[in-house]
Amino acid sequence: MSRAYAGPTAPGREDERPARGPWGLWAERNFRRLWLGETTSGLGTAVGHVSLSLVAVVVLHASPFMMGVLTAAAWTPWLLVGLPAGAWVDRWPRRRVMLVCDLALTVLFGSVPVAAWLGVLTLTQVVLVALLSGAAKVFFSTAYTALLPALVADDDMLEANAKLHGAESAADVAGPGVAGLVTQAFGTVVGVFLDAATYLVSAFCLGGIDVREQPPEPGERRALRREIAEGVRFVARDPYLRTLAGFGALANLALNGIQAVQTVFLVRDVGLQPGAVGTVFAVVSVGGLAGAAVAGRVARWFGTARGLLLCMLVVAPFIFLLPFAGRQLPLMVSALAWGVAVCGVVAGNVIVAGFYQTYCPSHLLGRVRASASTVNYGAIPVGALLGGWLGGAVGSRPTIWIMSAVLLTAALVLLASPLRTLRNLPRMS
Repeated sequence: MSRAYAGPTAPGREDERPARGPWGLWAERNFRRLWLGETTSGLGTAVGHVSLSLVAVVVLHASPFMMGVLTAAAWTPWLLVGLPAGAWVDRWPRRRVMLVCDLALTVLFGSVPVAAWLGVLTLTQVVLVALLSGAAKVFFSTAYTALLPALVADDDMLEANAKLHGAESAADVAGPGVAGLVTQAFGTVVGVFLDAATYLVSAFCLGGIDVREQPPEPGERRALRREIAEGVRFVARDPYLRTLAGFGALANLALNGIQAVQTVFLVRDVGLQPGAVGTVFAVVSVGGLAGAAVAGRVARWFGTARGLLLCMLVVAPFIFLLPFAGRQLPLMVSALAWGVAVCGVVAGNVIVAGFYQTYCPSHLLGRVRASASTVNYGAIPVGALLGGWLGGAVGSRPTIWIMSAVLLTAALVLLASPLRTLRNLPRMS
């Protein structure tokens, strides 16, 4: 009889886990290493995203169209390899997958400053780096989601995701400013070099995590197509996962449609200087920090299902205040409303992440998460391109109105789903 992959196991995962004091998960060495590695690489990614764009614009004089291609290249791999990545991750040791991805990202991003210093950097190389690094991040993200339940008890999953999402939001706040300072002090390509170095830190931290993994033996594996189909069917047939996948796709389409025109809107419609645009983005990003901080309280007070509905139903009404900026409302009021919307998005993401990790069977977790993420993240380049096209056709302010309406539709999908009857999201029995 073949043996199902029970997933990674960690010492002290359940009954052997020592009691913790007020430090919570900070008392656990494995989680500290994971958090430190992901926080460092998250900051590097935030810096590298800005720096890579600056390299394309300042050094290589990329056109607006090529900037759209560069943005799409980073997310297209979810459409190309998202589903097989889930099946492969369920076959392989997940920590090893993450280590290989970190090393690959170090080489990919490190190639950009090296080529620039040698005078051979081209826009083609930058787009290829974005595409290949996007593929590496597909595998890393899928393995990371599947590994976390081996390091953290189910009851601590909400705390773990809140801490990780909070660090990610902090990196999003600090990243653009760090990128600007690094660029001004050391040159445009140094920010990309800094991004490459952070992946080495992440690999070092992952290498120190103590986790035992038992992937299935080669003889126990089925055809890749059958394993992929198993994950897709699990998502498609489950009312909760199906709802969250559809909601995520609509929400990402809308949010990235807004993101595609937000800078143009603030500069050309509202009349802000570049420095003021950065300040607005920083104010909005603080909402992400607040969302990670309040997610646990929202889940405890209202329940995870009701808390998720509350978070997402708050998002759309507040985002509708954004296009009023510079006309009916002062800019700061609209920026604060925008920040509240981001707070709701991040808090909802924390709750959803914990749901996947406590609801899905361990041996299917990689495939289930990859199937849902392919739907969710596959909508990002579509939303970005659609938002850019609408911005050129009808203007940035009407585009934000349209995409805000799409975001409201996404929230209504949740309200019309079986989630509306629950207080707490279900767990795997």
